Amino acid sequence: MAVPRGTATLSLFLPCRGCGRGRAGKTLFLTRSVGLSVAQVGLGLTVTALVGLVASTPMGYLADRHGPRGMQIGALLASAACTAALVAVRSFATFLVVGVLMAVADAASRGARGALIAGAVPADQRVRTRAYLRAVTNVGISVGAVIAGVGLAADTRTGYVVLILLDCATYLLAAAILLRLAPLPPMPAPAHGPRLIALRDRSFLAFTVLDGLMSMHFGLLNIALPLWIALHTTAPRWIISACMLVNTVIVVLFQVRASRGTGELAGAGRAARRAGVVIAVACALFAASGGAPTPVAVALLLAGSLMHVLGELWHAAAGWGISFGLAPAHAQGQYQGAHGMGMQLGGMVAPVVITSLAVGWGMPGWLLLGGLFLLLGALVPPVVKWAARSRPAEVAPEPAAV
Repeated sequence: MAVPRGTATLSLFLPCRGCGRGRAGKTLFLTRSVGLSVAQVGLGLTVTALVGLVASTPMGYLADRHGPRGMQIGALLASAACTAALVAVRSFATFLVVGVLMAVADAASRGARGALIAGAVPADQRVRTRAYLRAVTNVGISVGAVIAGVGLAADTRTGYVVLILLDCATYLLAAAILLRLAPLPPMPAPAHGPRLIALRDRSFLAFTVLDGLMSMHFGLLNIALPLWIALHTTAPRWIISACMLVNTVIVVLFQVRASRGTGELAGAGRAARRAGVVIAVACALFAASGGAPTPVAVALLLAGSLMHVLGELWHAAAGWGISFGLAPAHAQGQYQGAHGMGMQLGGMVAPVVITSLAVGWGMPGWLLLGGLFLLLGALVPPVVKWAARSRPAEVAPEPAAV
């Protein structure tokens, strides 16, 4: 796999972060070791998600103004400190404080990462770079899942603390590695007009909402499918792990290839439309597995997982191409932060929507979800054309028929 110019250093810190991530471990630590209730942890996660949503664009603006490399390093150091502080949490109040600070650090990291790629990599290689990074990150996440499994199996405070400190160490290592990347100059703010222009860009915000709602499809594999398999199919439980494995392997092997043609707005719009189609097909296959004989159910579930991951690849590539392509050169950080708001929105509503429809309604719910994803994908190309027409002349991308 050819590595785009400027990617070598950037690619190093992402898998390190993936290795130590363990929301499941942190949640179990808070409930089983600290003694918080499930309701308290859920409320805290909701509050921190809202804080991250609000902070995304302003943090991206700061990355533009002060330089993305320094902002990213600062965010990683702050994340390390907040992660280590979890060990000292003894009450809901302290958990909330640490969680809010962590959400702000995550928001800073999102905007800075986008601006860092935009500044360090040529424009025609940005999407390919994001694809390469995502493939490498999935390798790191897989390794991290194995490490986390050991700690979770121990189910002791010592085991959880070790996992948290390992997570902290990955942030510190990531920050150290990023020092190898040359600093990028801050982008001067416009002399006149509003500062947070991404929040006034109606066409870009429309795309962000569509893309965020489309991102609910991640919940199909992580939330709905395990429950569906366990409650509504005759398939053996190991098929859940097999579906996850299919997803991880395909992302690692084919994310870069799937990003071809999405560096331009027209190609990215078409990729979003294709993503909606194949995710809808995946929903239909998952629905058909309910009540089917075991061999048929297994085949349908694996086929649905394959269709889903194809949609995931195209959806991810389309989002990168459109968010980079619509952002003014001086505001890549805040536009990437604003784009991240959509993903957070999708992550917040997905558990309720996905479980209510797919698990609660059964086959009709799966088909309704498929229709929703089909509609969302179909709406992206016209919104992208609207956004391309509304760009200021000095930053307007080449309009192309989608």
